[in-house]
Amino acid sequence: MYRKDWIEKWAKYVPDRVAIKEYEPERSATYLELNWQANFYAHYFTSLKSLKKGDRIMVLAEHCIEYVSLFSMSQKTGLILVPVNYRLAASEVDYLIKDSEPSFLIAERKFESIVNQLSANIETIWLEDLPKEQLNEFPAAELEEDDAVFIIYTSGSTGFPKGAIYTHKMLLWNSLNTSQSLELVQTDHTINCMPPFHTGGWNVLLTPMLHRGASVGLMKKFDADKVLELMESEKSSLFMGVPTILKMMAESEMFDKVTLESVRYFIVGGEALPLEVINMWHNKGVKIRQGYGLTEVGPNITSLHQNDAERKSGSIGVTNFYVDYAILDDDNQPVQQGEIGEFCLKGPMVTPGYWRNEEATKKTIIDDFFHTGDLVRQDEEGFLYVVDRKKLMFISGAENVYPAEVERVLLENDAVDEVAVVGVPDEKWGEVGKAFVKVKKGFVFNENMLSTYCNSRLAKFKVPKYFVRIDEIPKNGSGKIDRQSLK
Repeated sequence: MYRKDWIEKWAKYVPDRVAIKEYEPERSATYLELNWQANFYAHYFTSLKSLKKGDRIMVLAEHCIEYVSLFSMSQKTGLILVPVNYRLAASEVDYLIKDSEPSFLIAERKFESIVNQLSANIETIWLEDLPKEQLNEFPAAELEEDDAVFIIYTSGSTGFPKGAIYTHKMLLWNSLNTSQSLELVQTDHTINCMPPFHTGGWNVLLTPMLHRGASVGLMKKFDADKVLELMESEKSSLFMGVPTILKMMAESEMFDKVTLESVRYFIVGGEALPLEVINMWHNKGVKIRQGYGLTEVGPNITSLHQNDAERKSGSIGVTNFYVDYAILDDDNQPVQQGEIGEFCLKGPMVTPGYWRNEEATKKTIIDDFFHTGDLVRQDEEGFLYVVDRKKLMFISGAENVYPAEVERVLLENDAVDEVAVVGVPDEKWGEVGKAFVKVKKGFVFNENMLSTYCNSRLAKFKVPKYFVRIDEIPKNGSGKIDRQSLK
């Protein structure tokens, strides 16, 4: 039996503490109010809608108090939430409905056009029409630790999306890892602007903060000026963002108007943050903690302490407290220190697999190790560095080329604002690199100059054959480069 009703516990300990605050429009919910709302949702779906443990509810909505109450309901009932990316086309949502077979779709009315185009036969409950009643108590279900709380779909850049099963056990141990490494306390506050269809929108800071009895402000969309303004007025102590977000905040007009004196540090993940941006924040007095994670594991797996941010720039740090790992070659054998291998993870924060996809599960989880597909190396002090995605690596003239390595070099050029490198077919070499470059304001795009610059810093086979100017590097919902669309 597994009873871990976090919100119910905090409703008893600190009933009047604000758990969640929204800003569009401004409203809030204390732990007691959140618990009472979740209790009624639990009653509504299990008693009035006859759902039972393991049934799925799909949600098509931006982050809000009701969404967090539904999460609490899942802890109470064993019902599984299936967050959906509201940027998807209706046909893509149809695929997710077919795959996860939810009993209901809860949708915000702002996404009515998507719902109206669905071909799937599913009953829709509008988020705005969910009952407003509250219930003082609800008899929590008896759950197993491996029961799912979420099914979170991956981006599907290599094919159809896969539903990662996120369990109550993963939720607990991710929170313990996070609290241990980030030293979370009840008085902490953060602003969350990550979307709810991504694990970052739930499990980087939101659920660990709720587990700790802390406070979270929810933004429906990222706005650099607004985030800085809110962090100043709310006296936020922590913030999580991807590199693009931190870069935009540093370039915001509000950057010089706020002190952020209450901030202990920022957490950044997804990709390495350029040293230039790290220095901008450090000069302002805000420390940076680089981290690493993925939907299927954690997601809080490694952390680079803020005191090492400059000394170990580009590193993802070391693994968190309850994480086992190995760096393996293609024969599943450990590599030597300093050599490149696949980052493989084991521990209680690893998914049991993909929803109804045994083949993908067996390919990914081998001998209890989750194979991330990320290639890493470890330095003599034990610090880890992501070299590239194994699947993004391309072979040019029998040589392995890692786009991330080429991108890091190009980002050191004064003219380059952002860059993405992909492998493209080539008759002579099999594949060659193609660099999509966003140029900084005031600089001129010069293909020959960039090629010469790379030739002076990289082996010839690593230098992109093509350089293309692009106004914006496309990003997916989690802020990472959308390499599939570039290809």
